Amino acid sequence: MGPLDLLNHVLNFLAPALWMAVGVTLAARLFMKKRPAALSLYAQAAINFVVNVAALGLGLWFFGHDGKMASYTGMALLCASSQWLMLRGWKY
Repeated sequence: MGPLDLLNHVLNFLAPALWMAVGVTLAARLFMKKRPAALSLYAQAAINFVVNVAALGLGLWFFGHDGKMASYTGMALLCASSQWLMLRGWKY
C-alpha cells in the first residue's frame, strides 16, 4: 500500500468521526438552551472528535475491521454523552 492509499484509508476512517462531532456540536447549540461556560464551539467539536475516534478505534480493535454498525452506534452514544457532560458543566 502506497502513502496516498494509506492517507485515503485514514481520512475515510476519520470522516464519520469528524462529521458526527461537528453535527452534534452544532445541534446542541441550536436545540439546547443551556450553554457551557468556558468551552468554545471549536473546543466542544474537538473533544467530541477525540471521543468519536476513540470509539471507532475500539470498534476496529474489537471487531477486526471497520464499518460495523455497532461501532457507529457506540460512536453516536459516546459523542452524545460527552456533549451532555460538556453542557452539564463538568470540568475536565
